[in-house]
Amino acid sequence: MSVVEVPLMTGLNFGGGSEFAAVALWSSPPHLLLIAAVTLINSRHILMGAALAPAFKGKPLRQVLPALFFMCDEVWALAMQEMRRKGGVISLRYYAGVAAPLYLTWVVCTAIGAAIGPVLGDVTRFGFDMAFPAVFLVMLAGMWSGLRAALPWIASLIAAGLSVLYLPGAWYVPVGTLTGLGVALLLADRAP
Repeated sequence: MSVVEVPLMTGLNFGGGSEFAAVALWSSPPHLLLIAAVTLINSRHILMGAALAPAFKGKPLRQVLPALFFMCDEVWALAMQEMRRKGGVISLRYYAGVAAPLYLTWVVCTAIGAAIGPVLGDVTRFGFDMAFPAVFLVMLAGMWSGLRAALPWIASLIAAGLSVLYLPGAWYVPVGTLTGLGVALLLADRAP
């Protein structure tokens, strides 16, 4: 992808997981079905948006929809913490103050990465491939609220791990995602 296409993709999508997956799977010709299935990783945003819905209640749709566009894992985690602190409400100014710098940083840094990436070559030799999982682990640790809440994560991890062993390509992503969502749905039906 060109130096223009990379920030365009990251700016219009703003979903790092699906972006990494799509780029890693891109080939000639592209395996479009696999790429589409792997982008299911962002379906977690459905649940994340639902968790934020009470905080946006009563706010006009013209404000809520842009806020949801700028929702990424980090913005969501900080918004949820703010909701807990403020008794279930969140200021759109706070939300924008969290989302705008993260969005701008993401787009600018992906543009810089697209420009200097060819010069650096394979950055995994520097250990940069660990940054993405490390961010998720830190967020998960910060959101830990007990074993029951972690069951969708655990089920997703087990399903993805088994898929790596028995399915070709990156099918572990949609399998893990759908398993986690399914377990979360089952647990929601049995919530007290």
